Amino acid sequence: TMNSLTGGRFVFGLSRGIPPLQKAMGYEPISTRELGRFVELMRDLLQGGSLYGSTATQARIPYVGLHPELNETVPFAIAAFAENSLRLGGQLFDEVILHTFFTDETTKRCVETVRQAATEAGRDPNSVKVWSCFATVGDHIPEPLRLKKTVGRLATYLQIYGDLLVKTNRWDVKILESFLSNPLIRNYKGPLDGSASTEVLENVAELIPDSWLEPSATGTPQQCVNAIQNQFALGCDGVILHGATPSELSPILSAYEEVRSA
Repeated sequence: TMNSLTGGRFVFGLSRGIPPLQKAMGYEPISTRELGRFVELMRDLLQGGSLYGSTATQARIPYVGLHPELNETVPFAIAAFAENSLRLGGQLFDEVILHTFFTDETTKRCVETVRQAATEAGRDPNSVKVWSCFATVGDHIPEPLRLKKTVGRLATYLQIYGDLLVKTNRWDVKILESFLSNPLIRNYKGPLDGSASTEVLENVAELIPDSWLEPSATGTPQQCVNAIQNQFALGCDGVILHGATPSELSPILSAYEEVRSA
């Protein structure tokens, strides 16, 4: 319905999520195979197909169908992190969305992983659109809010799945262990970007290396634009300006408009 209403502008986005949330909901962690099988099933259904005795997902459904006369082509996107998900994106999906705070080296490596997997699957590697999800927090935003959007956000990632982010970026795991074992972090209830005060975030900032916060667009609007353009230079096809409202992005977009490549 959304695809029809928007004239074909709808993208069906999928993400694996995190095991703690899945456990809280009462189901097992989602496998890469299940993600791929689900996309194959949905593509078939959107073309008017049906399936009896579905084992495509953890739910065992006797019959799955939408409408026999459907003929919808909908692009599928996956928010990918580790290599298996990146490779699945290249093999099967139309778009891949990378995670926030990926280093330049990691971003380039992830793009290459997607492209290689697409090639090995017999697909045009350039047919898979790779998005950078790029933290964009300019200096024109008040500092307390900047802390929340940068230090607070990265700290929350480290709280929840820091091991995966550190492993993917090839950062020092000992720094993560020190961060998580700090009493401030260990005893804090809930995500830091959700409720931590400015004073708490200033203390948290002391626990995170500056280099871990560098993969983002910060500073003046022009500096932010330069950082955004660098994401394209690393091989990304699009950049999602993450962590800011439209009004907060306005000065950056105005600066980008002046230099944007046609």
